[in-house]
Amino acid sequence: MAEITQDLVKSLREMTGAGIMDCKKALVECDADLEKAKDHLRKRGVAVADKKSARATDQGAIGSYIHMGGKVGVLIEMSCETDFVAKNDDFAELLRDIAMHVAAMNPLCVSRDEVDPALLEREKEVFRDQAIKEGKPENILDKIVDGRVEKFYTERCLLDQKFVKDDAKTVNERVTEAIAKIGENIQVKRFCRFEVGGE
Repeated sequence: MAEITQDLVKSLREMTGAGIMDCKKALVECDADLEKAKDHLRKRGVAVADKKSARATDQGAIGSYIHMGGKVGVLIEMSCETDFVAKNDDFAELLRDIAMHVAAMNPLCVSRDEVDPALLEREKEVFRDQAIKEGKPENILDKIVDGRVEKFYTERCLLDQKFVKDDAKTVNERVTEAIAKIGENIQVKRFCRFEVGGE
């Protein structure tokens, strides 16, 4: 069995934000393979987040982020289970990270459930027309439209977007990691983005 060094544990901790004991355990289970241990912790984080997702989130905080010398501003509400966590540094960092992401990426809404059905239908019609004009066969039009709708979600819905500070993960995965680390259910409730000269 490979040796689990302090440096290895430290590296994994910096990569994932998980606790020291969790990192050590993951490295033991993955025979000191850093990449496997990282994936192991991510899967575990998703499992932990899934278990906590039904728990009530009655506490939380509102965060803000101002960008480009006051040209873009974001207000965001994020909820958690306890007031203690709402005042926690990790929660505050997540709140700021996501507010910064909203400033940079200008999502349409928090999740795909919030997309206006009328807008989605219009987008589907446009995607179908585009595919027809591109000469795509009739029998695969629905598949093409579904693929483009999925792309629309990843571009316009906050939780589906690639996280601006690390595009190897989505915003939802960033939230999931925080849930695993903090140990409480966390939800992005709503946001408002302001831009000077914008609509």
